[in-house]
Amino acid sequence: MRISRRARFDNAETVAPHQFSVLAKLENTVRTPRQLADIECVSAPSMTRTVAGLVEKGLVCRTDDPDDRRQVQLSLTKEGLHVLKEGRRTRDEWMLSRIEGLSEQECEVLDQAREILGRVVAR
Repeated sequence: MRISRRARFDNAETVAPHQFSVLAKLENTVRTPRQLADIECVSAPSMTRTVAGLVEKGLVCRTDDPDDRRQVQLSLTKEGLHVLKEGRRTRDEWMLSRIEGLSEQECEVLDQAREILGRVVAR
């Protein structure tokens, strides 16, 4: 959590972290606001505000569901995909700048920790 917070603080992003998370959830798929709210574990009104901000910035597109006119489908715009990829790129660069000076042994320990944490999260 400390690394995640530090990466967000040190990187001037064009969107807030919760908005970035929604962009990532829309990569390569179309979702409804309800699906996003469930995935992000937030209320529907909260997700509606988040989506509205992303639509206003031109990062997300709303379309009517062809099967259910009461539903709205959300997808990334080209600009939204660009913001998502750029955000990932700057975070990767941030992390690489922090670990490039580590010894081979320290990198091995990090790799072991990554594997262990992966198992912990999978439970």
